Amino acid sequence: MRWRKATQDDAVALEALIESAYRGDASRAGWTTEADLLGGNRTSVDMLLATLEDAGQTILACDDAEGLLATVTVERRDGYGYIGAVSVRPTCQGQGIGRDLLVQAERLIEEEWKLERARMTVIAQRPELIDWYARRGYRDTGETAPFPYGDARFGAPKRDDLYFIILEKALAV
Repeated sequence: MRWRKATQDDAVALEALIESAYRGDASRAGWTTEADLLGGNRTSVDMLLATLEDAGQTILACDDAEGLLATVTVERRDGYGYIGAVSVRPTCQGQGIGRDLLVQAERLIEEEWKLERARMTVIAQRPELIDWYARRGYRDTGETAPFPYGDARFGAPKRDDLYFIILEKALAV
């Protein structure tokens, strides 16, 4: 496996990987699927290109012999690094690659950006995912954020009770 920062040339492959990890039938091969909660797209090439052009964001990528294996987006925010779109090829989930993605994202936040905290939002209706992050040191802050109903960039909700919880991990800067 090879870790690197993604480039604009990766946008199509990033979109395919993220979509396969979260949405549609392909996502059901792994355990991180949101297919029962959300339809529609998780991202787009245009959204990814905008992220890649933003100096405050970095998309980390991991390749194996078959191509793009995993990716995570890291955004520098006021006082913390935000981790999002943690994605592993569905047929390779459960092998420790997601854990390695978090380590790479946390290293960037801590060593390059010199920030002391990592944060993320997780759909509250995903207790197995929240538990997985808790085993990696992320704690529920007690804060929540509303789900952006009506914003097609976040997909097509299949339920009307979705919201996010905010998780945080202290880093040793």
